[in-house]
Amino acid sequence: MPRRILALAVVLAALLAPAALAGCGSSKSSSSSSTSTTQMSTATVRTASGSLGTFLVAADGRTVYLFARDRGPHSTCSGACIAGWPAVTTHGKPQASGSANAAMLGVTKRSDGTTQVTYAGHPLYFYAGDGAASDTNGQGVNAFGAKWYVVAPGGTAVTKQASSGSGGGGGSGY
Repeated sequence: MPRRILALAVVLAALLAPAALAGCGSSKSSSSSSTSTTQMSTATVRTASGSLGTFLVAADGRTVYLFARDRGPHSTCSGACIAGWPAVTTHGKPQASGSANAAMLGVTKRSDGTTQVTYAGHPLYFYAGDGAASDTNGQGVNAFGAKWYVVAPGGTAVTKQASSGSGGGGGSGY
């Protein structure tokens, strides 16, 4: 039940964010949210371990995800989607740490002009429903036309579900 409430809160925030931004007179899209799409000088992708095994996280420990709907390096997530699943962005060349493979890191330009980090050709995203480092609440969530998965160091989607009580899971979708 708490996951459904969290998912509903994320959807409501995504739907209300454009109206709130319009009321502020901002000309920036919701994809420039300061919480997760502000471009850092250099993004670093590293690894963490949990109930899903070893997976990719950002330098601050936030879990990164791939969107199964994306084909190739170009993102299909925008608007309400990007509000719930903010892009991992950078100004410089992304760096690898831990078991992350530097040769698999790349970038792609988003339609709003930001530079999104890719790994093994997959655009990377955060999940707005993750509250702490290494949370995997977005794992297996079916939203915006496809499922979202954490990324293994080899560049593939981790498709198993996190064990309950571990901060992971999701999958109920919205």
